[in-house]
Amino acid sequence: MDDTVQTRETARHCTARAGWPIIGEHRHCNRNGHLVPWVPATVTGFSRTAAILSAIVLGGLLPQAHHFAWTIRWLIMAMLFLVFLQTRFSRSALSRSHLWLLTANLVIGFVSFGLGWALGGREIALAAFFCGITPTATAAPVIISFLRGRVDYVVAAFLLTNLSIAALMPLMLPLVLGHATPEAFAQVVGSVGLVVFVPMGLAHLVRAVHKPACAWPAKLRNVSFGIWITMMLLITANASAYIRDHANTPLPLLLKVAGISLVICAANFAVGRLVGGREFQREASQALGQKNTTLTIYLAMSYASPLIALGPTFYVVWHNLWNSWQLHRAGRSEPTH
Repeated sequence: MDDTVQTRETARHCTARAGWPIIGEHRHCNRNGHLVPWVPATVTGFSRTAAILSAIVLGGLLPQAHHFAWTIRWLIMAMLFLVFLQTRFSRSALSRSHLWLLTANLVIGFVSFGLGWALGGREIALAAFFCGITPTATAAPVIISFLRGRVDYVVAAFLLTNLSIAALMPLMLPLVLGHATPEAFAQVVGSVGLVVFVPMGLAHLVRAVHKPACAWPAKLRNVSFGIWITMMLLITANASAYIRDHANTPLPLLLKVAGISLVICAANFAVGRLVGGREFQREASQALGQKNTTLTIYLAMSYASPLIALGPTFYVVWHNLWNSWQLHRAGRSEPTH
C-alpha cells in the first residue's frame, strides 16, 4: 500500500487528534489513535449462538428472574456508554432516509391499528398500534455495533424517532384511545433522556479527559456481549412472567395478539431494509425493527390495559429472536485468524 492510500485509509478510520473508529470496519484505533488490524473477540460464533439460545431458554423457564428487570435500564446505559466512547455523533450522520424511517414508523403504527381492528376489534387494534408506533430501541446502537454496522446512523434514528414520537404521542393516543393524555410527552422524554443522554454525556467527558478511551470498547467487546446476554435473559423472563400472570386470557385472543405482533415485527425489519437502500440496509432495518418496547409497554399499561400491553411484550420476543439469528450469522462470518 503506498503512502497516499495508507494516509487516506487511516483518515477514514481515525481522526488525527482523538482516534475515532468508524464502526463497520474490521479495524480499530489503538491508544495512540493509530489504525491497527481488528483482533477478533474470543467469543466464537458457536459459543455466541449457544449463549444467546441459553439466555432465551433460561429466561422462558425462569420467570422469577423478572424481579431483577429493574437492572435492564442500567445495563443498557452501560452498553451505550461503551458504544458512545467509539462513536462521534454529528449532523453528517443524518440523511434523508432518517425522515423516511420516521414516516414509516408513524405509518406502520396506524396501519397496524387498522389491521388489528379488522382482525379482532379494538383490543387487537390497540395491541397492534403499540407494537407499530414504538420508536427505535435504546439497545439498537449496541446490536448494530455487534453486527459491525454504522452506529452513528442508528443513534441518529434513535434520537429522531424517540423525540419525535414523544412529541406526537399526546396527539396520537387520544385518536386511538378516545381520551386525552397530556402527560405522555413528559414521561416519554424523561425515559429517553435518562437512558441515552446520561451515558452519552459521560462518554463525551471521559473522551475529553482521556483520549485513548476510544480503544476501550474493542478491548471490552466480550463484556458488552455478556451484558447483552444478561439483558436478554431478563427481558425474556419479564415477558414470560407477564404472559403467565395473564394466563386467564382466552387462548384465541392471545394467539391473535402474538400473531399480529409477529407480522408487524417482520414488516418493520423488511420495510427498514427498503428505506435504507443499498448504503444503510442493515442499519435502517435495525432502527425500524428493534423497538423501545419498554416505553410502549409502560404507556399501554398506563393508558390502556394489561391485555393491550401483551402486544409489545410479544414483540420483545420476536425482535430478540431475530437479533439472535443476526448475531449468529455475524459470528459465523467473523475471521478466525
